[in-house]
Amino acid sequence: MKIFILYTSAGSGHFKAAQALYDYFKNNNPHLEIRLIDILENSLRPFRNAYTSSYAFMVSYVQVFWAIGYYVTHFIILRPVVMGIRFIINRINTFKFSGFLAKENPDIIICTHFLPVEVATHLKRRRKINSRLFTVVTDFGIHPFWLSKFTDIYIVASNFTRQQLVRRGIKESRVKVTGIPIEQKFSRQFPRGALLRKFNLEDRFTVLIVTGSFGIGPIDRIVDLLRRDVQVLVVSARNKALFDRLRRKNYPGVSVFGFVDNIEELMAISDLIITKPGGLTISEVLAMELVPIFISAIPGQEAANIEILKGYGIGLCAKDNKEVKELVLDYKEHPEKLNKIKENMRRIKKPDALREIYNVVCPGGPRNTG
Repeated sequence: MKIFILYTSAGSGHFKAAQALYDYFKNNNPHLEIRLIDILENSLRPFRNAYTSSYAFMVSYVQVFWAIGYYVTHFIILRPVVMGIRFIINRINTFKFSGFLAKENPDIIICTHFLPVEVATHLKRRRKINSRLFTVVTDFGIHPFWLSKFTDIYIVASNFTRQQLVRRGIKESRVKVTGIPIEQKFSRQFPRGALLRKFNLEDRFTVLIVTGSFGIGPIDRIVDLLRRDVQVLVVSARNKALFDRLRRKNYPGVSVFGFVDNIEELMAISDLIITKPGGLTISEVLAMELVPIFISAIPGQEAANIEILKGYGIGLCAKDNKEVKELVLDYKEHPEKLNKIKENMRRIKKPDALREIYNVVCPGGPRNTG
């Protein structure tokens, strides 16, 4: 069986979901012919650069333009025009990948971003491929770009997400609530004492601050406000300027990390996480039962994620830095509030998302139980 897992490199979440799926499928069925593909690598260079760079620029510096684009594309009256322009631009710039996909005609296509969904949909409509198309929605809300009548199965984060799709005319039988795929390491058990020694940290109330690969948000100011009251761990990721600033300050009780591949260990020794409400991040903190405080939400999908989580009694969004400190200290002084939220997290977290997705895509297929 030939399986293509398709994503785009605009933001890290789509890739992380695709990578987690690829690793799980390979480990559990070595007989699969499976490929992990960033479709932007096969697109025209100006389009690829614009797609990745414009996303990073807008979410970091001019979120108002991102918000306008997000909400305009929701208006039904404008949708035919928007979709038409988008289709033409995407077709021109992904024609090379379309030809490749038509030639390969895999048995199964799994998409963790809406751009490859559109490419696969066009080919299925024209009968250039007969692949089964699985769309993995990587947020808790649904944007119209995800919708396609040629998607065979939608794989979603929650019952709320399923209900949104059903209200938009998708048959309930085509929607599977498995959770968003994340790496299996977030479901492990961790020895807190050993990790504290590994990172040379004290055994006290600890707050982790991480805002994605761009390291955006008022992190410096939040560190200044919290450093005297709690132990602070900061992951600056690719934001080298932030890393250098905090390292120069050399605050006692503040540990600064750059880009890390063991974020699960830092999460395991933390009592709270201050972060952005991306779909993958939310799924990771749910798996770790690490209570979040959200900041710097991107208008649109991340704001929607916050509203959906509120319905489950999970996650507070701080309106400013002062409120961040107030929330942290309130949680520190009232551990019962943390425990209540963790109970709510247990009700909706999906620790077996990868296994469930595998069973949806390959029902009855061989599994490596070793």
